[in-house]
Amino acid sequence: MGLCVVVCLIACRKNEEYKTYLHNPELFSQTVHELNTVVMGNNFPPMVAARNYVYAAIAAYEVMVSGHPDEYQSLVGQVKGLKSISLPAADKNADLELAALLAYMKVGEAVTFPEGSMQVYKDSILKVARDKGLPSETEKASQVLADSVSASIIRWSKKDNYLETRGAEKYTVLDIPGRWIPTPPLYASAAEPHWMEIRPMVIDSAGVFAPPPPPDFNITDKKSKYYSEVMAIKNAVDSLTPEQKHIAEFWDDNPFKMNVTGHVMYGSKKFSPSGHWMSVIGIAAKTAKADYPTTVYAFAKTSIALFDAFIECWYVKYKYNTVRPETVINKYLDANWRPYLQTPAFPEYTCGHSTISSSAAEALTSVFGDHFAYTDSTELEFGIKNRSFKSFRDAALENNWARFYGGLHFHNSCIISTDIGSKVGQMVADRLKMKKK
Repeated sequence: MGLCVVVCLIACRKNEEYKTYLHNPELFSQTVHELNTVVMGNNFPPMVAARNYVYAAIAAYEVMVSGHPDEYQSLVGQVKGLKSISLPAADKNADLELAALLAYMKVGEAVTFPEGSMQVYKDSILKVARDKGLPSETEKASQVLADSVSASIIRWSKKDNYLETRGAEKYTVLDIPGRWIPTPPLYASAAEPHWMEIRPMVIDSAGVFAPPPPPDFNITDKKSKYYSEVMAIKNAVDSLTPEQKHIAEFWDDNPFKMNVTGHVMYGSKKFSPSGHWMSVIGIAAKTAKADYPTTVYAFAKTSIALFDAFIECWYVKYKYNTVRPETVINKYLDANWRPYLQTPAFPEYTCGHSTISSSAAEALTSVFGDHFAYTDSTELEFGIKNRSFKSFRDAALENNWARFYGGLHFHNSCIISTDIGSKVGQMVADRLKMKKK
């Protein structure tokens, strides 16, 4: 009898060990960080990165919904084109949290990456779980659930027009006053000029929140709105304070910066704007001590807001094709002037980072509430100190100024972008009925 009790206690302890490990919501956030790192390593621009994050997060969310039907509602019929999710026969051996992780990794890799990009990380998680007593039947059942949901999400992802835009007509550079042209030091081609053709998740269409046109290009009339915007950004960059430099650097999020020292050129990488917000979601979930389903829900909802905000913004960018401040100042005012940050390769109006940040802020506010104070440590791994915020909306407003301090966007663009992004985020938050309680 005594031996039976001992065996039972050991088995129970093993059972709790693997569950404690796999059911920790911080492990899910860590897995998002791993995908973020793979995205960074592959040099994907921010809108393409957002596509990886959103399909992966939705896959994990749909796994969680399958086990929490009284608390969460499927996105089937709520996001465009998602008509069904194939689920295997119910298996009590499946571990929901493990299945969510497996689905996230499988879809995150499959959407864009070369096969096997997440394999080493996946193997490391399974090894730890097995060492902590993960039963083989539980692992197998969890993989079956993950594979079934993943297959549905991957099929759906292939109909969003991404592949069709790969072979679309390239952007035509025209050296016309006021029109965007490539900027130094890379002089790269315009990034993703057809991104507005990607199928959105929630918004009715690209350009649904049409902003007013940018100020008319007029660099000769010192009383014009345009001239005042140009001088404002030039003067700001020429007299940045240490705090303003920190704000600009913190929100730089340049996924590939070309560094030039004499005749030597080398690239350095950081998380993209969408990757930065992936990190913020994890920080918020940890700060709120959110449980596993809430953490997955927060990633899915915010990823959708980011994805749609990029589509909205890219419609505007390539509608107006406005020139960057750097180009204007170099040509008309000071040939040696440089922005504080490196200019990305797409038109100026509207600001992508301001748009997607305010959209993410609205989604996160709908999950965790307003006046949610947190410290953002995202940039520490890139040598940039933390910043603290009283709310997600405050963070988005700081980002508004960051793009101006960086010399990348006229402040008028940032203000309008923040407003448009907020509207996208609010629409996502209002239309999606994800949490039942």
